[in-house]
Amino acid sequence: MRLLSRFAFSGAVSPNKLQICSAFSRTQSSRRSAGINVLIATGFLIFSLYLVFSRFGKIRLGGPDDRPEFSYFSWFVMLFSAGMGTGLVFWGVAEPITHYIDPPLAGARTPEAAREAMRFTFFHWGLHPWAIYIVIGLGIAYFHFRHKLPLAPRSLLYPLIGERMYGPIGHGVDILCTVGTLLGVATSLGLGAMQINTGIAEYFDVPFTTGVQVMIVATITGVATISVVSGIRAGIRRLSQLNLILAAILFAFVLLAGPTVYLLDTFVGTLGLYLQQLPKTSLWIDFTRESDWQANWTLFYWGWWISWAPFVGVFVARISRGRTVREFIVSVLIMPTCATFLWLSVFGGTGLHREIFGGGGLSSMVQNNVALSLHAMLRDLPLPELTLALATLVIVIFFITSSDSGSLVDDMVTSGGHPDPPRAQRVFWAVSEGMVAATLLIVGGCARCRVLRLPWDCPCLSYWSLPASASGRPCELTNRLRGRSKRKS
Repeated sequence: MRLLSRFAFSGAVSPNKLQICSAFSRTQSSRRSAGINVLIATGFLIFSLYLVFSRFGKIRLGGPDDRPEFSYFSWFVMLFSAGMGTGLVFWGVAEPITHYIDPPLAGARTPEAAREAMRFTFFHWGLHPWAIYIVIGLGIAYFHFRHKLPLAPRSLLYPLIGERMYGPIGHGVDILCTVGTLLGVATSLGLGAMQINTGIAEYFDVPFTTGVQVMIVATITGVATISVVSGIRAGIRRLSQLNLILAAILFAFVLLAGPTVYLLDTFVGTLGLYLQQLPKTSLWIDFTRESDWQANWTLFYWGWWISWAPFVGVFVARISRGRTVREFIVSVLIMPTCATFLWLSVFGGTGLHREIFGGGGLSSMVQNNVALSLHAMLRDLPLPELTLALATLVIVIFFITSSDSGSLVDDMVTSGGHPDPPRAQRVFWAVSEGMVAATLLIVGGCARCRVLRLPWDCPCLSYWSLPASASGRPCELTNRLRGRSKRKS
């Protein structure tokens, strides 16, 4: 709480100083840990695939007779809303356009640049982020539901340090993950507030300013607080279901009203390029020239997913009781990735089609204000007033589901891993996330939202490598858990 207060106070009193310090930290951490980031993210994907085909895939998260608490549909919509949130809606149009005009390898605004733009966008939002979530979420779910350890990141330390996880080391890990979750969720909330401000400005005489965005954060935080207090079934689950239905309607409209054949070709062609070059791209590091492209995009995303890993991991673990390990991995890895690829193909493909074959102009809007990209693309389609309103509503609900799930996770972790934490603490964490998001906006908007979160990734990287390393010690782990069960009995 003291750390959070100091961060918010620093942002309000000395935003320029906080901005400079965070930018320096981001640059240094990216340059010094590029290889580690790439290896760990790729290692998590390989480890996840290994578990699918191993004998461990039959293990059930819970007792032998436990069955899933939620249906497949409810489970999927909650994990998808928590895992991607407002980020996918924010960058769905903007990222392919940005890579098209500033590609890492090809010439700008060429056919090769268009293919590269979609391939790298798929890469950043594809299998790797969900593999990171899987390793963390699966480990926490396994230890909690099968061995009654806390529903918190500290439980992943048990194979290495045993009961000492309840001491200072475990406290430090939970604090690190809580702060990382807070900054990761606040980053997306800040980006969402900017996009909501853009949508509101289309209908009302409201300026696009930081003050308006802070008011949006405050309003949505109030709604998110009500949702998180209501609990998973009454609040988060219903909002996630509503949001996925609305997002599906918007998706279908853009697919049918836009260049449908081109969009389908974009999906199939980019999927082929993605799968063909996945091994090469997974280990690619741009070490032959002085360029910040990889640090600003690939390494930023790996850091973003890693900072979200405690949040999404704990939340997905909480809603996954009764699933088998194989069912958990296949569902979390494949279903959200396919949905993400379809979304990016339709929205990113529509933007690229306008830029390449239409009147253009979208790239200049993206360069001036990234938050305008989705709304600028929708204006070229039929019924722009209706679709802009629907898109803004989707962003608002994604905003709420990201905030309420993150608040619930922070509350569970700081309550010692209790799956149903006190309501008063839920209110505290919901308000805290809104306060940090507002601070990030005051510090400097979209660019600073991205920069201020990244310095937390390096310590998180070291910790997130523990679940995979611990898996190589199954005999010792089994003996420890058996000994722990005997002591309890």
